[in-house]
Amino acid sequence: MFDAVIRNLPFLIGGFGVTLQLTACALAGGIALGALVGLGRISKCKWIYHPVTLYVNLIRNIPLILVIFWFYFIMPIIAGRPLNPFLSAVISFILFEATYFGEIFRAGYQSISTDLTSAAYSTGLTYSQTARYIMLPVAFRRMLPSLITQSIVTFQDTSLAFVIGLQEFVRRTSIVDNMEVRSIQLFGFVAIVFFVFCFIGSKISRHFEEKGRKTGVL
Repeated sequence: MFDAVIRNLPFLIGGFGVTLQLTACALAGGIALGALVGLGRISKCKWIYHPVTLYVNLIRNIPLILVIFWFYFIMPIIAGRPLNPFLSAVISFILFEATYFGEIFRAGYQSISTDLTSAAYSTGLTYSQTARYIMLPVAFRRMLPSLITQSIVTFQDTSLAFVIGLQEFVRRTSIVDNMEVRSIQLFGFVAIVFFVFCFIGSKISRHFEEKGRKTGVL
């Protein structure tokens, strides 16, 4: 039934490896930048709040596929040299996903009681120290289920990198399908792989959500 998959398995696995690498880089950069975006979204300084809010509203209202497309074709004009498709995709994903992770962090920060932050300030901690030692650790535990869910979405969205020719999992499957003409079994295999990984991720998210309710974190 999956003879075309078996014959081209090394090639397909290589594409899935690219998908995992892209996902890992996008999550690492997106979460790190998202933490800063979240802080900017609750900042009382208008010179921080307004530019960050503009960035979030602008990017979140543009389809990811367009962000990937335009970044890949516009940056070479600005930089004066072409960009590697993988690097271009990573930067596009980081810029896009950071807006969603930023909103998750913002909600997490705002869920922290003012008494806790006031107590931190009363001990002499600055805003940056309070954010680093108090807000981030507490908020992270509360946001973990949402962060995992958004990570699953990011993993699924990596297939959109095909628009710039990156040979990730779905792109390589399409290449094989052009030779083998076995669309049902090839893309059925892709669907099974994505389902397994996303299902496991959703179970992990559910586990932390239930654990948070039991411990009173959520």
